[in-house]
Amino acid sequence: MIFVHGWPSIGLMWRAQMDAFAADGWRCIAPDLRGFGGSSAPAAVDAYTVEEAVADMAELHDHLGGEPAVWVGHDWGCCVVGALAAHHSGRSRGVVLTSLAYQPEGHALRTLVPLIDRRLYGADDYPDGQWDYYRHYTTHFETAVADLDADRAASLKSIFRRGDPAAVGTVSPLALVTRNGGRFGAAHRAPPTRPDPALWPPTDFGMLVRAFESHGFRPPCAWYLNDDAALAYARTAPHAGRLSSPVLFIDGDFDQVCTIAGNRQGDPMRAACPDLTVTRMLAGHWLPLERKAEHIGAVRDWLRNKGLR
Repeated sequence: MIFVHGWPSIGLMWRAQMDAFAADGWRCIAPDLRGFGGSSAPAAVDAYTVEEAVADMAELHDHLGGEPAVWVGHDWGCCVVGALAAHHSGRSRGVVLTSLAYQPEGHALRTLVPLIDRRLYGADDYPDGQWDYYRHYTTHFETAVADLDADRAASLKSIFRRGDPAAVGTVSPLALVTRNGGRFGAAHRAPPTRPDPALWPPTDFGMLVRAFESHGFRPPCAWYLNDDAALAYARTAPHAGRLSSPVLFIDGDFDQVCTIAGNRQGDPMRAACPDLTVTRMLAGHWLPLERKAEHIGAVRDWLRNKGLR
């Protein structure tokens, strides 16, 4: 099992899952994507494409022996494992996507915006809906990175928060980033926030902060600047990106940005994944951290039901 993190994280986020599945007899690997943690951080923006990340994972997979694996992704990690399974189907026995649906035509604003729930995000007031923060990276990249880098520890503390059931059906703060002048508004830095130990154990959170103190937010955020490359790469996938291996999607009911409930965000995934299982949990975007035991249980059940043991 190969666990692939997203933004802004490192492979250590999968500690609970790694411990559980290693105890079940699986060989478990959780790399840091390029630009994150202990991995290299090239300066060029075009080094952070999905295609480059897939190439990294394929090279790692070869180094590990190349036997078909179960790939588990979260956030941007879902883009990577989905694309890997589409372009290199022989490397995958199964795919677990957590908190971000697979987009067979490529994960980019041009594929995401048409799927927005326009009952909540009217096109006049919210042209990019909950993806407004994504648009902000493409239009104000240096400012967005500077705001996150102003206090990296505080930024991470403010980002990693549990889901709020009261937020369901309300406009996400990430839909207001452009009109507020940035993620943190006029302050241009994260407010003082206490870390949530229910998500990250304190020692692990300290390691996360040190990882971001090393590279900063610029390399991880560069992923948002490669939409054209993502779309072009997706067009080269065999069978229009259809995934032949079994796919499990785990959705967080309290995730204001990425949930597939009440919108069309999951429609392309449903069409491209003939063997798709969808599970929902009472959690926000950081579901693998927020609902560790439930996440592990859902994956275990799916592995058993699909004979992936």
